[in-house]
Amino acid sequence: MRVLKSLLVLGLLIGAAVFAVWHGWLSLPPQWNPWAPLDVNAAPNLLTRYKLMALRNDPQLCDQAIATSGLRTARQADSGAQTGCPLTNVLRVQGGEVALSSSFLASCPLAVAFALFERHALQPAAVATYGQKVTRVDHLGSFACRNMYGRESGARSQHATASALDIAGFRLADGRTVSVLRDWPKDSNDARFLRQVRDGACDMFSVVLSPDYNAAHRNHFHLDVGPWWICR
Repeated sequence: MRVLKSLLVLGLLIGAAVFAVWHGWLSLPPQWNPWAPLDVNAAPNLLTRYKLMALRNDPQLCDQAIATSGLRTARQADSGAQTGCPLTNVLRVQGGEVALSSSFLASCPLAVAFALFERHALQPAAVATYGQKVTRVDHLGSFACRNMYGRESGARSQHATASALDIAGFRLADGRTVSVLRDWPKDSNDARFLRQVRDGACDMFSVVLSPDYNAAHRNHFHLDVGPWWICR
């Protein structure tokens, strides 16, 4: 009974705090305020995934987050519901501080998660390992209207909603390249860098799949912002 009373009091206190924050009576730092726009400059925390999901159907909130990202993007027209894989609130990501092997289509959560990844995981890992930054990300694409693993039936892939990106490798400032296919199996700085990048991506993306997951991912990292959580 005493435990139940304590839990009830705790619940009431939490509810009161949330109510106070919602009405502006209690001030929190923006990164810890669930209703404050996501700022890519702030380090990811427990609210990051929630804030990313809030961008999915809110173009205005999306634009506020993108404005802090440093990405060059172009908003794309929504595709009709009659298409096999309709897209809404989608951007074409053209690069930023880091160049891309090509532009890619991205749902707003994917675009912002990529910006967070670049700033808080990829570049810190590169500087720690090589003493220099990554200048280009090589990828295998994002949007593809297909089922998982290209099967004829079954669940749709996160690629079908432009919510997934497959990254194959990176180019460093001195021109060297690091390849998931070539370097992951080695016992080298490149392999350790790739594992650090994979682990760091798990702070921004819901699903991160590497060659450790299965043979289908031997040559790339699959990064998505779907409803499931896995880091492997």
